[in-house]
Amino acid sequence: MPTHVLILGGTTEGRLTAELLHARGARVTSSLAGRVAAPRMPPGEVRIGGFGGAGGLERWLREHAVDAVIDATHPFAGTISFHAAEAAAGAHVPLLALRRPGWTPVPGDDWHPVGSLEEAAGAARALGRRVFLTTGRMGLASFAHIDDVWFLVRSVDAPDGPCPPHAEVLLDRGPFTLDGERGLLRRHRIDVLVTKDSGGAATAPKLTAARESGIPVVLVRRPPVPPGVAVAAGPEEAAAWTDTLGGAAPR
Repeated sequence: MPTHVLILGGTTEGRLTAELLHARGARVTSSLAGRVAAPRMPPGEVRIGGFGGAGGLERWLREHAVDAVIDATHPFAGTISFHAAEAAAGAHVPLLALRRPGWTPVPGDDWHPVGSLEEAAGAARALGRRVFLTTGRMGLASFAHIDDVWFLVRSVDAPDGPCPPHAEVLLDRGPFTLDGERGLLRRHRIDVLVTKDSGGAATAPKLTAARESGIPVVLVRRPPVPPGVAVAAGPEEAAAWTDTLGGAAPR
């Protein structure tokens, strides 16, 4: 077991991994970006805020004698993942990316995959006029120019940047129930769902509710994991990876 594991967290998977490693006696430091006002704190040491790019993270790894890094950030937090890969390589520290599997369509789904939020904005506008937007508060600027569509914006914290002119903000945190999502779509007369391929069960019921109602889904594809970085699909696999640091890591 490594002496000191840095978990780049902020996700449920990161918190669960911290719990597993902490219970096994590892020294665990979880780093949270600080974008959520009241995050659920994991056990062990916690730091909040950025590192100052890849160089700052590399210095932190060296100064704090980190033995392994687990990148358990959100699947769409692409910048920090590439910084982590660069910093871990520079500090000669093993790195694992913890990524929950993405969603898979089933018969009856009407999915429209896109490569960016900007593409999602154009696709949503072409598909309907009452959009349920669940891409988080950080990306709302991509939709702010659309003035002929009504948006229901759901996020954990209130948006603090540009928003679409015709929007209602719903502050809520998953997990969400299927009955709740069905009622939400019906109550607000939603005809398009826009979401990111975040994966996981906590927010998946909206996809089932959309399928049942025949509502098209604009799905933003997730960015790739940096080349050459080992990948785990869940907290148990990530925790077990710390035992393999002298040999082959999972891919």
